[in-house]
Amino acid sequence: MGKVETSSVRRGESRSGRRNTLWGALAAELTLKHDGTQARVAVLQQLMLTVVALAVTAFAVIARIPGDLTMFFTGVGMVFVLAVVTMLVPWNRLSPWAVGVIPVLDIVAIMLMRVAFPESGLALLWLFPVMWLSASLGLAGYVAANLFVWVAYWWVIVSGNESAFSFALLLMPIVVLAVSTGAYLSVRRFAAQRSLLDKQALVLGQSLERTQHQEQLLTQVLDSVDFGVILISADDRVTIVNEANERMQHALIDLDGRDRLPAFDADGQTPLDAERSPVARARRGDVFDNQIVWFGAPDTTRRALSVTARRLRDTQGGDAGAVVISREVTSERTALLARDNVVASVSHELRAPLTAIIGYLDLALETDGIPEKVRGDLDVATQNAERMIQIISDILSATSSSKSTVDVTVSPQNVDLQHLVLAAAAAWEPSALERRITIFTDDVQPTDAYVDPARMRQVVDNLISNAIKYGREGGSVQLAVYGDDVASYLLVRDDGIGLTPDDQNRLFRRFFRAQSDVGGTGLGLAICRDIVRAHGGEIIVGSEQGVGSAFLVRLPAKVDVMLPPIDPEEALDMSGAVTTAGRSDMEATG
Repeated sequence: MGKVETSSVRRGESRSGRRNTLWGALAAELTLKHDGTQARVAVLQQLMLTVVALAVTAFAVIARIPGDLTMFFTGVGMVFVLAVVTMLVPWNRLSPWAVGVIPVLDIVAIMLMRVAFPESGLALLWLFPVMWLSASLGLAGYVAANLFVWVAYWWVIVSGNESAFSFALLLMPIVVLAVSTGAYLSVRRFAAQRSLLDKQALVLGQSLERTQHQEQLLTQVLDSVDFGVILISADDRVTIVNEANERMQHALIDLDGRDRLPAFDADGQTPLDAERSPVARARRGDVFDNQIVWFGAPDTTRRALSVTARRLRDTQGGDAGAVVISREVTSERTALLARDNVVASVSHELRAPLTAIIGYLDLALETDGIPEKVRGDLDVATQNAERMIQIISDILSATSSSKSTVDVTVSPQNVDLQHLVLAAAAAWEPSALERRITIFTDDVQPTDAYVDPARMRQVVDNLISNAIKYGREGGSVQLAVYGDDVASYLLVRDDGIGLTPDDQNRLFRRFFRAQSDVGGTGLGLAICRDIVRAHGGEIIVGSEQGVGSAFLVRLPAKVDVMLPPIDPEEALDMSGAVTTAGRSDMEATG
């Protein structure tokens, strides 16, 4: 019993809920928003009927259509009076049912006009109030409109003694029914679409509010960190800049407040043009870590920034822009540079006397008649001196510049040297243009090599940089890449001042500089040699004073390749370089 009673109650509640839902829907259909819509609809509908009635009146007068003019003008007068009423009455303050009186009276007015002129077809004017009622008052208006029209129409038929049945008599009410149905359904469909749009607008509004809240929190978080953040959109617009970045950028403004301080590369000496700036690279799609940029001339107070760029992806995996993160590292870089300078200076000062000691020990060992015990002691001394030089070289490799530049630990892979060399040539093009030097890359061919791309890029950069630095102003730098199944070759040739044979033999030693008036530490070519050797390759130089210099790098073309010995003169002749070739001091350790 309990279960039955419960089920009955639930069924009653269900029926009551359905009734409430039905009446609620009906009430919603009968209710118009008091936002001016009700008045506008009333005026517009009545004015359209009035204009048509005016046109019909004019035609009836001109054509002198036979009929009851008194009744006709009575109907027309009602239409005009109702038009004036619609314009004077504040419909928005009244119930929607009040507005329904106007189209009902229009039905009566049209009925009088139809009775006055039975053969005029004025019954078609009923379409105006019918559409009005069906569209404005929902289901109730739809039913009422058809009911009133049918009653009025059949009253007209009966009063006009049109007793003969024909399909023409049924045509008018059928047309009215069809038009009212279309109007009613159209309004219902529009109401459903509007309701859906309102719900969607609500959801979008809530999502927008949440997004704005999250954006506000993100802005607060970004403004609270001590590193700069720049967000670049997919269409290359800067959308977010946090306070830390603004502070850093403000600090990079010259004292006059107008000119930005000049920018330099990580070495603090090479000017950094706008195309190689971190933000420009990020906009081009580059991804990089810790690009060091110095701001300020070398002889002034300077600032250093470490900049990192990453690409962003949207939920579909598409490109969403980039984020650029900047951090001031002036104190860190200054300390590192000071340390490196001290280490380099001390190491250089130590190497010179050690080299002299080894030289004198070699001379002593070449002396005849030295006792074996003394010779053994001299050998021990020579070995320890050479070991000390090696230790100094290791210290230089660990401390000079940055570890990524001089680390001889390599991770080789299959690389196309063409892409690597062309990228390096493009990077050094601005520096070459400053000296009106042309870089030729016509002979850079697709060539496979088994190398570490990062380390080989350092070698290529150093060789091109030296060619530009020591080349003749207004001259050229020629690059070539070629090879076979065993070895791959890189040739860098300039038409600069050239080298003496003695300089060639010392060129790959650390700290050696062919010209003291040209900037540099004298470590670059030595580091290049170490990197090439770590790959199992070799670097040689050919040069002639007043003609130019050529550097040839030979590398393994694929894994597990043992390169045979190379003849420098023959190799440089085959590559089209200058014919006076010299080999780097392969036995030198410093």
